[in-house]
Amino acid sequence: MSSEECLSRGRYSDDPGILTPNATQILLNDPNLDHEYLPITGLLEFSAGAAKLILGANSPAIAEGRAVRMQTISGTGANHLGALFLSRFYHWDAPKQIYLSNPTWANHHAIFKNVGIQPIDYPYYDPATIRLDFDGFIGTLQIDPTHDQWKHIAEVIVAKNHYTFFDCAYQGFASGDLNNDAWAVRYFIEKGVPMLVCQSFTKNAGLYGEQIGALHIVPPTKDAADHRSEISNPLAYGARLVSLIFNDSALFDDCNHDIKTMADWVHIINQIGMFSFTGINPSQSQALIDTFHIYLTANGQISMAGLNSHNIRYFAESLDKVVRGQV
Repeated sequence: MSSEECLSRGRYSDDPGILTPNATQILLNDPNLDHEYLPITGLLEFSAGAAKLILGANSPAIAEGRAVRMQTISGTGANHLGALFLSRFYHWDAPKQIYLSNPTWANHHAIFKNVGIQPIDYPYYDPATIRLDFDGFIGTLQIDPTHDQWKHIAEVIVAKNHYTFFDCAYQGFASGDLNNDAWAVRYFIEKGVPMLVCQSFTKNAGLYGEQIGALHIVPPTKDAADHRSEISNPLAYGARLVSLIFNDSALFDDCNHDIKTMADWVHIINQIGMFSFTGINPSQSQALIDTFHIYLTANGQISMAGLNSHNIRYFAESLDKVVRGQV
């Protein structure tokens, strides 16, 4: 058993460290596999499958030809390209600002600042209750992230003429259901809300070194759709791997099963997805780092996917000692 455990990275694999072995083997055995350039907007089979996964196979945006899609360098590249698109082409009638949840992925702030858009925090997590800061959230945005009130979100955004930016880095990890995790995106499309949607397949396909992502631009009309790109050529191998999963029913079923396994952390009753706030304070987090070499963020957030059959006892016993003040 290792005496060092990193629980701060957003990474998932099974105990051997492999998530897509069947698809990988099929691709490696393909005699037609080459290393030619992809089109500027990426592998068509990948981006088309990615669009159906997040927007829905029967999405009106796809059927009406309103959804523009392109392959990106993981979710980070999708965020950057989306932010750059907004900075240059969105018709701002006020200072360039975007609301980001507090906490959020640290890189979100840098991505938007780098293109001249100022991030503004809105309350989201309450460390006192280890739950959603409901009052602060509602007070800032007048919205509630439940299914019924996502409808209210759409109403507010349409009424205030806001532009929506979805960043979907963990589709399937929240509920264990790929379709359920895309519900809000699909509902917004039904209501004609213009949006950018970023996708990453780093986590839910286990392709950490391949950096495969997608950006979808969904304007209100087909005439407003236009392809734009910032890279000369996207990555091929990971896109082909994900495309293979999309287009092989057996592999896709295996992927769905794996994702349900990843999301099935039933002991975290009021939280969903890969990350969990433990509720410990910064000094307790530091004690885990200094004494037990268990690495996590200062606010007590850990990646549940960093725990496995080899380290769960060590983590649990170490956390117990810290919480009881025995170190």
